[in-house]
Amino acid sequence: MKKKILISIVGPTAVGKTATAIELAKQFEAEIISSDSRQFYKEISIGTAKPTADELAKIPHHFINNLSISESYNASFFEDQVIEFLNSYFKTNDVAIMCGGSGMYVNAVLKGFDSEIPTANEKLRTELNSKYQEFGLTYLQNILEKIDPIHFGSIDIHNSKRLIRAIEICKITGKSNAEIKKGEAKQRPFNTIEIGLELPRPCLYEQINQRVDLMLGQGLVEEVKSLQEHKNNNALKTVGYKETFDYLDGIYTLEECTEKIKTNSRRYAKRQLTWFKRNQELVWFSPKEINKISKYIRTKIEQQ
Repeated sequence: MKKKILISIVGPTAVGKTATAIELAKQFEAEIISSDSRQFYKEISIGTAKPTADELAKIPHHFINNLSISESYNASFFEDQVIEFLNSYFKTNDVAIMCGGSGMYVNAVLKGFDSEIPTANEKLRTELNSKYQEFGLTYLQNILEKIDPIHFGSIDIHNSKRLIRAIEICKITGKSNAEIKKGEAKQRPFNTIEIGLELPRPCLYEQINQRVDLMLGQGLVEEVKSLQEHKNNNALKTVGYKETFDYLDGIYTLEECTEKIKTNSRRYAKRQLTWFKRNQELVWFSPKEINKISKYIRTKIEQQ
């Protein structure tokens, strides 16, 4: 093999990334790096659809359960740590697989994270927080959708802190978040093969619905109850956790909570696809086409 290979597998929530990554890892004698930004946290498992204990036992996984929910973390830290890990890993291995649906974290590793993003403007942040308290999440969503529709389609729009930060960047710089991050991609000492997974929309939505039912059956409500003291943490203002906190606060019935999680998960999947479809380097497959994916990867490796 001429150069080490990082295979990146992305796609919407519940499409089947984990199973595909494990099967490819077996074929290419690779280990797996999670690029799902919520699977880093050891306290949250059910609502993040982490690989099961059996799946984790089949193939070594990295960047899962490596942080506490109370720790601060971002895509720039992830970039530094993954590159450091790969520098060591590739001394004795030829292929690694990175699997997850957090687009910003994936891009940080593949292309580099732009370090010139402006620092927070406390006056603007205070003003946006005040407006959020007065008018709610919809107010922030409407602003970001108007001034930066592409980035609006890529983030968790139920996370107030991420919405406020995205709005801050636009207002401080006068540019979209994408324009800020348009710097030249960093050169990596390995080659990358980028795989996207997708399913027909009805099939994907059915898998999302089944996953939500499974999470609730596995004890999602009990998991969220145990996290009450961390309720305002960024990682918990996301789909599955936010709605369940609302159920525990009496805002929704359990049935309403379940439907909210399903609806918001489907919307999140749609935004993920919008984000990933902009990447012309991705080659798309159905997760059912494992042999076709494997053949494509082998061809790319032979061509390097």
